[in-house]
Amino acid sequence: MAARGAKAKRAPELDPEDPEVIARFFHGLADPTRVDILLFLLDGPKTAGEIVRHVGRYQPSVSAHLTCLRFCGYVEARREGRTVVYELLDRRVRNLLEMGERMLRKNAERIMACQIIAPNVAAPADRWRGTPRGSSRS
Repeated sequence: MAARGAKAKRAPELDPEDPEVIARFFHGLADPTRVDILLFLLDGPKTAGEIVRHVGRYQPSVSAHLTCLRFCGYVEARREGRTVVYELLDRRVRNLLEMGERMLRKNAERIMACQIIAPNVAAPADRWRGTPRGSSRS
């Protein structure tokens, strides 16, 4: 048993230039449901219930994705009475998503054709071809 007042174990220092660290950062964005949640939050804070309805998945699944996004530092949660509200934690997350959308307008077909990232996955033809945000999503 640790003695009272003993220092807590510190997490190891992470090198932000380490490819492993960078890959883990992007891994948080490597799931379509998590990206959908982040894109939904671009319009402002949303309740957990609003996110569940938007995503169209069961609450436990959405909760797991929100937990991942919180731990990775993409979103924060705050309690307002009995409701939990989620919002983007850092403006740079918005910038990263917007930059990704701009890059994909010219490169989407190549990304979706990559057999290493997503073998045997067909992409919606116009998902990233300059379609205004929200016009192709339900």
